[in-house]
Amino acid sequence: MRRAVLLAFGILAFGAVRVPFEARLAVSQRAQGLRAARLDLSMRAQLGQLGFIAALSGFRAIVADGFWIHAETAWERVDWARMKIDFDIVTALQPQCVLFWEMASWHMSHNASVAALQNQKQPREAVRVRAARDFIKIGEDYLLQGIANNPTSTKLHEALGRLYRDKMDDHCRAADEFAKAAALPRAMMYVHRFALYELAQCPGHEREAYEGMKALFLKSENEHLPTLLKWLGTLQDKLAVPPEESVYIPPTSGF
Repeated sequence: MRRAVLLAFGILAFGAVRVPFEARLAVSQRAQGLRAARLDLSMRAQLGQLGFIAALSGFRAIVADGFWIHAETAWERVDWARMKIDFDIVTALQPQCVLFWEMASWHMSHNASVAALQNQKQPREAVRVRAARDFIKIGEDYLLQGIANNPTSTKLHEALGRLYRDKMDDHCRAADEFAKAAALPRAMMYVHRFALYELAQCPGHEREAYEGMKALFLKSENEHLPTLLKWLGTLQDKLAVPPEESVYIPPTSGF
């Protein structure tokens, strides 16, 4: 008991030095429209007494790392409920860490959802499918919250685009997120292509997708990638582009 009291006192003493800095940081983040962790009663219950004191006293990064490690242990035990609690704490304590949001989403929308679908303890397929969709929705929520806290993160927009494409089969929203990622600094060129590929599958946007791909095709031979060429040929046929206006002529079979 005495040891715990001394530890708590030491944490609070260190926190007294950190509090002015934390306060200035919080003001700066609010000015930028960013969201900080809410250390309320629910967080107190999840962190425990010493963890809550540590978070209040400037040890947020250390506490977050501890719960991140615990989340990985929960993953190994296939304890998805415990893993989500840990991820909630981690992302609340370190909302500007893009990696935490990205990996929390991945574990829930991919690992947990696949495990739910393959859960042999649940004989009803409809229940398994509903559970998988719930986990995918949790993964989406993590990315949306992550973007709210890190609006200029190309990685989070790209991850959300992949989730809409691969897990929700929503090509229109996938195209929108890939386009947002491509418009941000340090975005990789392939993200722009991904946006066009998804736009080609969004009803009513085929012409827009074709014009974008045509511009890339004419820009450089380095853009003549198999997927781009496939979609160019497909869209030229779908849009009935006259042969003389076509920029790409698919190879014909020799038979």
